[in-house]
Amino acid sequence: MKKFALVALSALATVAVGTAQAQEVRVLNWSDYIDEDLLEKFTDETGIKITYDVFDSNEVLEAKLLAGNSGYDVVVPSASFLARQIQAGVFQQLDQSALPNSVHLWDEIKAATASSDPGNAYSINYMWGTTGIGVNVGMVAERLGDDYGSSWDLIFDVDKISKLSDCGVHILDAPTEVIPAAMNYLGLDPTSQDPADIEKGGELLESIRPYVTKFHSSEYIDALANGEICLALGWSGDVFIALYEADDADNGVTIEYIVPDEGALMWFDQMAIPTDAGNVEEAHVFLNFIMDPENIAAATNYVYYANGNVTSQPLLDSEVIDDPAIYPPAETQESLYVLQPYPPRVQRVVTRTWTRVVTGS
Repeated sequence: MKKFALVALSALATVAVGTAQAQEVRVLNWSDYIDEDLLEKFTDETGIKITYDVFDSNEVLEAKLLAGNSGYDVVVPSASFLARQIQAGVFQQLDQSALPNSVHLWDEIKAATASSDPGNAYSINYMWGTTGIGVNVGMVAERLGDDYGSSWDLIFDVDKISKLSDCGVHILDAPTEVIPAAMNYLGLDPTSQDPADIEKGGELLESIRPYVTKFHSSEYIDALANGEICLALGWSGDVFIALYEADDADNGVTIEYIVPDEGALMWFDQMAIPTDAGNVEEAHVFLNFIMDPENIAAATNYVYYANGNVTSQPLLDSEVIDDPAIYPPAETQESLYVLQPYPPRVQRVVTRTWTRVVTGS
């Protein structure tokens, strides 16, 4: 779930050689969420031109889809948004006969995503992960001591976050993930759709608002890697990107990703074909390409997110498949929760609450 404003990666739009009217597929994905070599490989193998654009929040993607005429053939919503988008009729059912590589999909992940997409009729899993805490180990230890723990209290305890505000704290601009995390910390059911519970989560967030440097869904990656901030509530793979960026830079910054003791959100990013797609056949070719174990393994090795393709696992780098923060063990998975989409009346409460938190008014 990823970064930067909507831009075109024009260098990756390659025209198929020797074709009078080249086939095309237009893909809209989270930013920095694929090995770019795969896009070139796709065109080389299929002769299909690819236009690849990016977005930075589910809300931005949903607004584009609901407005109609999205202009894209493949999009990548999170499962909790996908469910209501299916109900709104913005996606078409997949032609399973055109997706032979679906045999490689992981049954456990298919079972989890089926709660948002019954029968997995409209989507395939691309990546999945958790929403947790990124820590600059040196900075946080300097302010809280070496035993700073692995609890959500690093974010939600005023006493702790106030001691970290001077070194910088970023929180995702993702209300449907951050508010449930606050509810979870309070001992409430994070999947609750009771407006009273959502308000309580919002009140907790308002109490820590003075100590938050920025609400943003991508800037925390480079900020963590460069030592510009010391704490982030973010997505697992993004924090790992920051970790490896810091390692590559050899800048003395050590990053840790924490799945909090109280539990965390387990999310799924799904690839789907909009109803108004202009290149449906090519979209299926792209989905089938992504489900090839070698290709999805390359993507996971690049972005440090787990994928829903069980056959790809032997092809993953050991630092990925063996890291319990990327592929959590069974005992950790028991503490994870999955969200269901909010009905419109509850979504309005979430949006109102989040606006109040972010603006501080």
